[in-house]
Amino acid sequence: MTHIASGPISPAQQAVEEELVTAVVASFSQTNDGRLRLLMQSLTRHLHAFIREVRLTEEEWHAAIEFLTAAGHITDDKRQEFVLLSDVLGVSMQTIAVNNPAYENATEATVFGPFFTENSPKIPLGGDIAHGAVGQPCWVEGYVTDTRGTRIAGARIEVWECDEDGFYDVQYPDGRCAGRAHLYTDSDGAYRFWGLTPVPYPIPSDGPVGKLLDSVGRSPVRASHLHFMVAADGMRTLVTHIFVAGDPQITVGDSVFGVKDSLIKEFEQQQPDTRPPDGRDLGGRPWARVRFDIVLAPVSP
Repeated sequence: MTHIASGPISPAQQAVEEELVTAVVASFSQTNDGRLRLLMQSLTRHLHAFIREVRLTEEEWHAAIEFLTAAGHITDDKRQEFVLLSDVLGVSMQTIAVNNPAYENATEATVFGPFFTENSPKIPLGGDIAHGAVGQPCWVEGYVTDTRGTRIAGARIEVWECDEDGFYDVQYPDGRCAGRAHLYTDSDGAYRFWGLTPVPYPIPSDGPVGKLLDSVGRSPVRASHLHFMVAADGMRTLVTHIFVAGDPQITVGDSVFGVKDSLIKEFEQQQPDTRPPDGRDLGGRPWARVRFDIVLAPVSP
């Protein structure tokens, strides 16, 4: 007999449960798509194993259904609660790890997050992604190369971030587009733009995922970061962030497990009288600068 927290399970009961698992797994055996068949049969085995291991009660099953229903209701074209759930469970990071195996010195990938949007504005090299978002100006620059150090011209770089109040543009009700843009590397593989110095912020906590974190005593706060998505012909598309060195939240813990040591960068604070690289007039405000050289892995290493 198998012993669990609720007591021993009789051989007869185990047989009943095993018979059901076998029947459900077999129901997918005629699936023509081999990959779909594998996914459904493996999912069935793991779900049933979880139910049997914890001896899931009917009340807990109903609570889970209500949780998923609430996540569906709060999801819309600007908010993806299921991505948020995937993030806080570490599923997003595990999927990234599986699909972005380490390759030589290529830049590490991290979570996509729920706030990416299509059709961001294009800016020229040295342009400003803020578009009115409030925060400390930050000069971001670097090169995009392959793992041999060859610089990649024309790589598309998509960037997005929150404002100094911790909100992304899509979290505002006025339809603004701010704190996001895309640009392309020059003929030498270089890129540069103005953004905002990242700040920590809580993931949306007014929905079911926020309630889940509260009930288990976990912080909803993300470490300060700036999102990147980088694409070039023949290269694996990279989705990543850079994080602010010295941010206490890195030590406390990022709510979606996205921090990697290689992605922590020095955002060097500059005095108001320090001349920016492009001579921009910052109106006497302090600013920051960071260098992030991006190394792309080949599509089929």
